[in-house]
Amino acid sequence: MSSTASRPPNARTSTAATPMAFVQAIVRAYAVRGMDPAAVLAQAQITPEQAADPTDRITARQMELLSAGAMRELDDEALGWFSRRLPWGSYGLLARASLSAPTLGLALARWCRHHALLTNDIVLRLDTEGNRARLAIHEHRDLGDLREFCLVTTLRNALGVCSWFIDSRLPVLAAEFPFPAPAHAPAYAVLFSGPTHFGASHATVHFDARYLALPLARDEAAMQHMLQNALPLIVHQYRRDRLLVQSVRQLLASAPDTAHNATTVASQLHVSTRTLHRQLQEEGTSLQALKDEVRKRRAIELLHRSNRPIKQVAEAVGFASEKSFMRAFKGWTGASPTEFRQQAARLGNRQP
Repeated sequence: MSSTASRPPNARTSTAATPMAFVQAIVRAYAVRGMDPAAVLAQAQITPEQAADPTDRITARQMELLSAGAMRELDDEALGWFSRRLPWGSYGLLARASLSAPTLGLALARWCRHHALLTNDIVLRLDTEGNRARLAIHEHRDLGDLREFCLVTTLRNALGVCSWFIDSRLPVLAAEFPFPAPAHAPAYAVLFSGPTHFGASHATVHFDARYLALPLARDEAAMQHMLQNALPLIVHQYRRDRLLVQSVRQLLASAPDTAHNATTVASQLHVSTRTLHRQLQEEGTSLQALKDEVRKRRAIELLHRSNRPIKQVAEAVGFASEKSFMRAFKGWTGASPTEFRQQAARLGNRQP
């Protein structure tokens, strides 16, 4: 029977996707300390029978309740992973130390550096190559039976804090782990947005490096509130993606002669058309406005830097007819394409 079948009606209704292996890892942490996990399991509405069944699943909310209760009872935010406990509030100190950073890249670099002050059993390293950023864990100690739980949760915590800092979804392009695929490997599709690979050299998540340039969107008051409810960061899914506008611009500019529409743009960015429109609206723009912006910039460049006929310029920026291009261009600049080219020539701005 699914773990959701007998759940009381006051429990949050959501998909039971978190593998029971993570619950069993917490139970092992209690055993090492000679403590009984019965109370915290009951608080998360997990029966002993469910906890013993490796094929069962729990919801994200149950995992939040279980982890938060265990961290407090064990007074260890690492839940037994490391050679020494991380007392309650340890990760809050890391978050506070990163809050004053002007960009996510600097905040995450601080998080990695300060994490080494908490423990040297693992080291977090952030690096970039081209447009791709990589956050990797280097293990300096045998993590034993808690290895999978430690590596997965450490990366998800870091991603959760990053998303909270910029108030934005931070999609994972790919995740890698240095162990064979476990029996519950399909659950990783829920834990990480990108494809997951096993048997790698290090536990690593890859994401678009442009997120590192985004400014932090939180202040001290928000930090105070967050630290009272830190655990939901592990599983919280942000609807907003502050990089979406840049991604749309880049996509449109990469093929300016293509007649893009919401369906094709959404498909290439792996979001629904509804999500595309909603997120662009949240950022104060629209697909049409971005299309006009890209088309205008490209048209001005061609009128300045080439002698192409107006019809060819229209085609190069995605207009089906010269007339519709001329009408749009005049709306953008107040001048027709021919008048704009003549004005530019008079000002000496035209290049051969």
